[in-house]
Amino acid sequence: MTQAPQESLANLSIEENSATTTAEVSEQRVTPWEVEGAKVDGKVLAIDYDKLTEQFGTRKIDDELLARFERVTGHKPHCYLRRGIFFSHRDLGKILDRYEQGKPFYVYTGRGPSRGHMHIGHMMPFVFCKWLQDVFDVPLVIQLTDDEKFLFKNDLTLEQTYEYARNTVREIAAVGFRPEKTFIFSDLDYMNSAFYRNVLKVSRCITTSMAKATFGFKDSDSIGKLHFVSVEASPSFSNSFPQIFGGRKDIPCLIPCGIDQDPYFRLTRDVAQKLKYPKPSLIHAVFLPALQGPGSKMSSSIDSSAIFMDDSAAKIKNKINRHAFSGGGATLQEHREKGGNPDVDVPYQYLRFFLEDDDELLAIHKGYKRGEITTGEIKAICIRELQKFVGEFQERERAITPEQVADFMDPNYPRHFEILVEKKK
Repeated sequence: MTQAPQESLANLSIEENSATTTAEVSEQRVTPWEVEGAKVDGKVLAIDYDKLTEQFGTRKIDDELLARFERVTGHKPHCYLRRGIFFSHRDLGKILDRYEQGKPFYVYTGRGPSRGHMHIGHMMPFVFCKWLQDVFDVPLVIQLTDDEKFLFKNDLTLEQTYEYARNTVREIAAVGFRPEKTFIFSDLDYMNSAFYRNVLKVSRCITTSMAKATFGFKDSDSIGKLHFVSVEASPSFSNSFPQIFGGRKDIPCLIPCGIDQDPYFRLTRDVAQKLKYPKPSLIHAVFLPALQGPGSKMSSSIDSSAIFMDDSAAKIKNKINRHAFSGGGATLQEHREKGGNPDVDVPYQYLRFFLEDDDELLAIHKGYKRGEITTGEIKAICIRELQKFVGEFQERERAITPEQVADFMDPNYPRHFEILVEKKK
């Protein structure tokens, strides 16, 4: 990738929302299960990430932190960091402290397996985790919450959710992970003694009123939904993985996730303090918008809202041309005169995630705003990049064998990390 010009790509993001005092307004809603921008007179606006940062009490990733990241690691920050896609954090500086001091940590992320293939929005955190693992050379644990799917989706059986989890392993593996560095576990498989002990310890620290206040649970919700909070929290603690960390409980983790998942880990950080475990650090991502516009995220249950990882090149082209919300002018003449709005244009927003060259992205942003690049041209660029990303993924996925899936899910597969060895000396 080339270095961005002086103008920051992090600022070329979805515009801030504003509403008149006379308009009918409803607040944006962001939870682990629902994401929708604020509405003004029935129109859905883009997610206001500044407001979320203030509401959740997180900190913005600023230029100073990015400069420190590069100085400590010797790696230029990933384009997701440079462009403000991963935009917010909790204690990322403490992870850099440990790396600088040669002390171990690990990366933890997760995925709720669902019917069918993942979409490109699901792939984003795994692409980023692969880069983090390459930069830091640390263990990565990936939780597949097949139990959560069973609890929150009444139409699914445990057998179905477990099957979805195993299929998801193939897709995650195709990102380029290796089993000797990565442990992918199904909750249904992995509820062993060490993990379950932490689940119980965490669950005793979280009251029903705390879970209701954080997640909006109602009395009619199953007790399993309340209890699942402790299951998602427990991989944040290293002694949940004795086969990797030898029972040590002093090794913290870094959790890349969507900002909608932060409520789980706000509670987790409170619990960690009570249990005398290190608090997990977090780094939060914006949402990849649905094809219909920046006020929502892609949905696995709505085919026309997303680009899926099994979509053909022709289907990707058709979806972008037919469904992708445009920020261009109503006519070509108007577009040439007034320019387009890349901040709400979905093809441009996808390019922020999948076009690697910073210079090219900045040129597209400027050209579109000036009306020099048309809606059709920006869609064509987006189609090219998505077809490349999805096509290369499909080739890798076809090469994943059942034996490799089993290796990733084997808790006792040999996993060696120099930083852990050095610590034991």
